[in-house]
Amino acid sequence: MKTLSSSFVGAVAGLSAGLFAFFSSGAGAHGQSSGIKTVADLETAVFAGGCFWCVEADFDKIDGVVETVSGYTGGRTDNPTYKTHSEEGHLEAVKVSFDAGEVSFEELVEYFFRNIDPTDAGGQFCDRGNSYTTAVFAQDSEQAEVARAQIDDIEASGVLDEPVVTKIREAAEFFRAEDYHQDYYLKQPAKYRFYRKACRRDARLDDIWGEDPSG
Repeated sequence: MKTLSSSFVGAVAGLSAGLFAFFSSGAGAHGQSSGIKTVADLETAVFAGGCFWCVEADFDKIDGVVETVSGYTGGRTDNPTYKTHSEEGHLEAVKVSFDAGEVSFEELVEYFFRNIDPTDAGGQFCDRGNSYTTAVFAQDSEQAEVARAQIDDIEASGVLDEPVVTKIREAAEFFRAEDYHQDYYLKQPAKYRFYRKACRRDARLDDIWGEDPSG
């Protein structure tokens, strides 16, 4: 899980204060933005791609992704837990905060699809059940349109033997998963690698797409 550290936030605040003083003194160019991005400038995407340990690990590799959080969304109840989320209709998902100046939502969607099996309606890889099914939780109509266009492109390409079943869903409240699940691939690297290999995630991705898309 990439996180926005307190030192980063403090540095941004300090820099903003310095820039305000600089431009207030008349030394800066009038009417021009400083170009400094703040936390509020980040955009959000939410992807359900099976086991959130793997989805989080994959998105943490992307330049422009500032923060990733594993959690639950799309269900009927508030405050789900790992033990209850499945029966309550929630999917395992990852919330991605990204700098759109470095990576676009379209690029994230394309990357997402190439790191899942979008033809599997019953789960993902060795993880079965509704909570492991795939979805893009669109934050607005523009994200929904981009995601649908990506599905159209994939199906038009003929690369898949079966139709895409990944759903485009309206964003719902996102609930952060327990600390144990955050950064799992970093906290428990040996267990994570064993799980991922035993689940044949990368082997299946290679079968589907002809390469290992996650690197």
